[in-house]
Amino acid sequence: MSLVFSFTLSKSKSISDSLRELDLDVISLSSSEVDTSNLDSVNEFAENNNSTDILVLNTGGPPVIEFEKITKEDWDKYHNQLFVGFCTLLQKIKINDGGYVFAITSNVIKEPNSKLIISSAYRAAFSSVFKILSKEFASREITMINIAPGPINTDRTKELVDNVDEFAKGLPMKRLGKPEEIGNFVSSIVKNEIKYLSGAVINFDGSNSNFIF
Repeated sequence: MSLVFSFTLSKSKSISDSLRELDLDVISLSSSEVDTSNLDSVNEFAENNNSTDILVLNTGGPPVIEFEKITKEDWDKYHNQLFVGFCTLLQKIKINDGGYVFAITSNVIKEPNSKLIISSAYRAAFSSVFKILSKEFASREITMINIAPGPINTDRTKELVDNVDEFAKGLPMKRLGKPEEIGNFVSSIVKNEIKYLSGAVINFDGSNSNFIF
């Protein structure tokens, strides 16, 4: 069984569709079904779905908020949504031996963005936990891959960029990434049983970033 968590519908659908093409039983969940900012919701789901072969963790990011205007409520909500909620799922849902866990994070884990302070902080924190767990799960042949997308053609990008067409022209590939490309990457890892990539962060950004590692 495959569990796909997402608040980013286009990415979630692409990943779910690509896994279904492998004749896998896929449960794709939205925030209306499991709200990772609500730990009661997370715990209830984990109690009823306590094992899986493939787990995909993905959630939309916080809005653009200036640092001085971030409230305690903002910190608390996204602390759960981007960090504790996913950690709880990894604690309570058993990944079967030989399974896969994909975290769809963001390029802000490597290049923090001043406009996305909350996202930069909590996604980096979760990525640290994810890396540590990749070592612990390796003896059971569980592959854990952190996919860090750059500008992808989603509603989220349209929220962050005023003129998407002009923005895309300035990218190295002169276009945004396609959600289907992420879905195809995930399914190819599973289909071809690629295991030794575990622990890696994949910069899915069309050469847009400047960092090497």
